[in-house]
Amino acid sequence: MSEGNDNVPGEPPEEFVPEEAPEELSDGNDIVPEGDSFSFSITAPEAGERIDKVLAVRIPGQSRSYLKKLIKEELIRIDGRPVKPSTCVSENETVSVVLPVRMLPDILPEDIPLDVLYEDEDVLVVNKPKGMVVHPAAGHYTGTLVNAVMYHCKGSLSGINGVLRPGIVHRIDKDTTGSIIVCKNDNAHQSIAGQLAEHTIVRRYRAIVLGNIREDTVTISQPIGRDPSDRKKMAVRPDGRQAVTHVRVLERFGNYTYIECRLETGRTHQIRVHLAWYRHPLLGDTVYGSSKKTPFATQGQCLHAQILGFIHPVSGTYIETEAPLPDYFNNILKKLRS
Repeated sequence: MSEGNDNVPGEPPEEFVPEEAPEELSDGNDIVPEGDSFSFSITAPEAGERIDKVLAVRIPGQSRSYLKKLIKEELIRIDGRPVKPSTCVSENETVSVVLPVRMLPDILPEDIPLDVLYEDEDVLVVNKPKGMVVHPAAGHYTGTLVNAVMYHCKGSLSGINGVLRPGIVHRIDKDTTGSIIVCKNDNAHQSIAGQLAEHTIVRRYRAIVLGNIREDTVTISQPIGRDPSDRKKMAVRPDGRQAVTHVRVLERFGNYTYIECRLETGRTHQIRVHLAWYRHPLLGDTVYGSSKKTPFATQGQCLHAQILGFIHPVSGTYIETEAPLPDYFNNILKKLRS
C-alpha cells in the first residue's frame, strides 16, 4: 500500500513529511492528541537544550512554529512558570503542556477524476497519480484523494480515521504513484487495518534506483525511526521499528537498476529509506537521495505501487489489483533501454 506507512488512527499529520503525508500507516504512538494535557521531566541528555528543541522531539508531528505559539500563549510551562522558546531546560524540571483543539476546515467533495482499479460496496482501489496528496492536512485542504473519493462515494466512507481521513487506512507519498485502497465502511476499515497490522496484504512496487545492484535479490532488514537530525525525515536507526523490504532486480542499465520491491512491513518512507541506506537511492528522490539534477523528468521519486492484494472484508476472497506504470516511468525505461 505505501512504500511504508501503515497508518492507523492517530498517524502523524502531513506536515511531518515535506509536501506530503507519510506513506502507509503509522503506529499512532508518536504524537499526542489535540486537546490533551500532560507533563514530563527533563532528562540528563536534554539538560541545557532550548525548550522549543526539546518539545520538537517530545511532541513529534507538531511544527516548530505551532509549538512556539503554544509557548507564547503560556500553554507550555516549566515548573509552573511561563517560558520563552529560547529558555534552556535543566535536569529534573517538569514541563507541562496543554494542546488545544484546533478548528478544522470543512473538507468538501470535489469532482476530481479517479482511475478506479476495483470497486464494490465495501472497498475502492484507485491508481493515485503523481502530485496528489492522499488526505487533507496543513497546506493541502483541496485537491486531495479524500476530496475526490468523497465526491465519488457520495459520503459512503468509513469514519474511523476522522473527518480529515474518511475511508483512508493507508497512504502513499504525494509523488509516489499507484494503488491505494479506500474503505467505504467501518467494517471494511477494521478488516484492512488488521491485514496491514498482520503484514498479510501484498504490496509490490516498481522503482528505478541509482547505481548497479549486483545481486539479483536482496532483503533489507533494518529498523526505521525518526531521523534525530531532521524531524521531517526517517532514517535507519537501532532504536527504530522493525522494517523489511525484499528487492528483486528486473533490469540493469549501467548506472541505473529497475527493481521490484515487496514490502513485508509498512513503515513511513520504508522503501526510500532502505534503498538510500543500501546506497542505491531512488531516482529523483531529493529527500533521501541526491539533490543533483538527473537527465530524466521525474518530479520526485521514481516509485510506483503496482500490485495490491488483500482478502475482501466481506466475501473472504482474495482480490488483487495492478496499476499500470505511469507514462513518465515508461518514458524513463524507454530511454534507458535505447
